[in-house]
Amino acid sequence: MSPLALGLVLIAAFTHATWNYAAKRAGGGLPFVWVSSTIALVLYLVAGTAYWLWRQPVLLAGVWWIVAGSGLLKTAYSLLLQRAYRHGEFSLVYPLTRGTAPLLATLAAMAVFGERPTPLALAGGGVIVASIFYLTGGTALLHTDRAHLRQGVWLGLACGTCVAVYTVWDQRAVSHLQLPPVLYDGGTQLVLFSVLTPFAWARRGEVAEAWRHHRGKAAVVGLLSPVAYVLILTAMSFTPVSYIAPAREISIVIGAFFGARLLKEADAPRRLLAAGGMVVGIIALALG
Repeated sequence: MSPLALGLVLIAAFTHATWNYAAKRAGGGLPFVWVSSTIALVLYLVAGTAYWLWRQPVLLAGVWWIVAGSGLLKTAYSLLLQRAYRHGEFSLVYPLTRGTAPLLATLAAMAVFGERPTPLALAGGGVIVASIFYLTGGTALLHTDRAHLRQGVWLGLACGTCVAVYTVWDQRAVSHLQLPPVLYDGGTQLVLFSVLTPFAWARRGEVAEAWRHHRGKAAVVGLLSPVAYVLILTAMSFTPVSYIAPAREISIVIGAFFGARLLKEADAPRRLLAAGGMVVGIIALALG
């Protein structure tokens, strides 16, 4: 991986953990997602217009179904993430979501693009699996007194699956089809906004409440989420997804720290250690 790609990924990792922390503190659902997506769409409208006037790109015919597919995946991810944060602690859900994503993305890259990981990369995948098992408490998660954590775990795994799928999808869009990242992700944000707007209108009272009480957090999500992902898309435009997907997950440690120290969540030593194990596994994936 080039120094430029690594720099973009590291900045994106910190930015990503920060907006997720804001989303967790908001504890919102669809109304909050709609408010933050509206803010993101305004940002993309300004940035996308500036980019269009600057570069005047020529887009291939038929790219809209690719944009729509990614937008639908991100809509599902956004709603699942908010639900996961309502049912699970940040230091559990965030590492779980981010830790499963690169493993699944690497497997998808093998199946779709024919990429073949080395034994080191396969060992890294094993370390990630073991770390996830440790993070969730292993077999103790099956005990009755841990029932309150299970829904958060399953939702976190669902979020990780969404991330893995749209990571591979988006890499093809910006690398193989050479779609400009700012226009591409702006298009997916428009899809998300369009899908959620009818539901947001039906719940406009809740939307107004989300704006009154959480507009600052919505602004953090709406502004930092696009910045983080455009940086990732830019890196993916000239770097294989099997390198980008693992490297960006340094945010796991940042997220685990936020949950353990800032939110004062329980079981902090276990979760920080598991997060560190995931990072080791991810580094092995990247080196492999």
